[in-house]
Amino acid sequence: MIRKTLLTTAAAIIMVALSSVARADTIVVVGNSSGSLSTATVSCTFNDATNTFEFTITNTSPSGSTITGIGFDITPGDFTQNNSSGINGFSSASAGMFTFHDDALGTVPQFNGAVLDFGFTTGPSGNFNGGTVAQGIAPGGSLTFTVSGDGFGNNLTAEQLCQAIFVRFQNVPNNEGSDVGHGGNPVPEPMTLLLLGTGLAGVAARARRRRNKE
Repeated sequence: MIRKTLLTTAAAIIMVALSSVARADTIVVVGNSSGSLSTATVSCTFNDATNTFEFTITNTSPSGSTITGIGFDITPGDFTQNNSSGINGFSSASAGMFTFHDDALGTVPQFNGAVLDFGFTTGPSGNFNGGTVAQGIAPGGSLTFTVSGDGFGNNLTAEQLCQAIFVRFQNVPNNEGSDVGHGGNPVPEPMTLLLLGTGLAGVAARARRRRNKE
């Protein structure tokens, strides 16, 4: 009876732990046309008490492809062709050689003309579709950005914000030139996998003991 109670308690602890750490706040970005030649991971956190969004982007491209523009379309209604609306009122410090823009960032033709609400660009144009390779994030590099604003006050999660990202790559190999990737699939956190493995091992052990008694 005590053993059964302990197993039940352990299972409950595992489930609580999973619910608290299984937030899918890391996503993979893959180039729309160049695929594995242009890839990045984005890890996000969001403090809804202060409306502060922080993300770290890492360029995981094998070679060449450099990140020169980062933008977010966090309003679902903006994701339509010929819709110039967007939400503003965000603030951020520039990071690395990237300059922050709260509006007039341009659209993303590769994804139905998505309207970017805010973002970071390199180069003199200040447009997501511009950019300067020498000022971007080269393969293997990473950079952290922090954005604040009342526009986040819509019950958004870190995962939703992460998946709203658009990443522009330049200097793509094989004569691809440039490419754009959009927020992709959530990546399980290592602790989540560890806890899941522990939970499955416990279930298997309990099943074995039950068979041995029969």
